[in-house]
Amino acid sequence: MSPLIYVLVGITVFITHALEAITGFGCTVLALPFVTALVGVKTGVLILATLAWILALYIVITKWRFINFKEFGIIVLFVGIGLPFGMLAFKNLDAKILKKILALFITLTASWQVYRRITRPGVVSNSDANGESVNCPAAPEAAISKTFWGRLPYYLILVVGGMVHGAFASGGPLVVLYASKTLTDKGSFRATLCLLWTTLNTLLLINYLRSGVFTAPIVSGTAGMLPFLAAGIVAGEKIHHRVDGDLFGKLIFLVLLITGLFMLMF
Repeated sequence: MSPLIYVLVGITVFITHALEAITGFGCTVLALPFVTALVGVKTGVLILATLAWILALYIVITKWRFINFKEFGIIVLFVGIGLPFGMLAFKNLDAKILKKILALFITLTASWQVYRRITRPGVVSNSDANGESVNCPAAPEAAISKTFWGRLPYYLILVVGGMVHGAFASGGPLVVLYASKTLTDKGSFRATLCLLWTTLNTLLLINYLRSGVFTAPIVSGTAGMLPFLAAGIVAGEKIHHRVDGDLFGKLIFLVLLITGLFMLMF
């Protein structure tokens, strides 16, 4: 990388990974268009996948007690059901059109949720000594039915998310739609999603290592981004601890809205 490209990629990594340190999602899909434009698709994907794994692993290790293992298991189960169908069913279809449809759905849904959270403020969270919210809704309509049939539409969202992830490796936004309704504590939301990303990205990185795609330039490029990643984590952690439950609910869907718009544009 030239010095200019190094700085530009670093700034992108800092901003997007700070956002994920706050919310628990979004760094890769937000950074990908910019980073791949600067360093190429192959290099950009490998660098961002590794950085996202490190960030998610950090959150999992340091916020282990906030993970909701029950909801994590549900997410893995239903995403896993959809994953092979996505790999099979979408391989012969027009990926660009399907991605645009997905992006439009995410954008409209996130826009509606941002609007509702602005016009109908939720309850401000209480926080523990570490700044994590405690049993407080992230939004006025966060809780959903505890019965299987009441949750069935949301389980179907996870299955579709698995199908989309199997086809395009971009089903995360649909998982976030489910998690925003079932993980009503901001600390649990972030930690549980990061455990999911750690699990998925571990499998992804193992596959990359087996295929021998980690060349010396990619390893050095990833290492060069670690200071920006560390700065993003520090900034994101500080902001996360200062954001109350109501604002966190708005922030989730604002990042999701930006994600949808990025998917529409790129």
